[in-house]
Amino acid sequence: MPERTVKIASTSGLHARPAAIFSQAASEQMVEVTIEKAGAAPVRASSILKLLTLNADHGDVVTLRSDGEGADEALDALAALLEKNLDENL
Repeated sequence: MPERTVKIASTSGLHARPAAIFSQAASEQMVEVTIEKAGAAPVRASSILKLLTLNADHGDVVTLRSDGEGADEALDALAALLEKNLDENL
């Protein structure tokens, strides 16, 4: 199963605006993507409520996973998004 490990760049972590932007992008992928933080169970990346339960802060490392046709492309796109400070204007 393809995966990407990424450090969260947003200054507020994966909360509020960054979580909304990320969950929207995840929901637009053709495959389901999960995200997890060490010590926590994986959650659906497309669910803003599940993302908020991760309590992922600036600098935390998360792992994205997906499977199926288009998984690598989806993971690349979502990983690139997390590597940006989504608190700033895109």
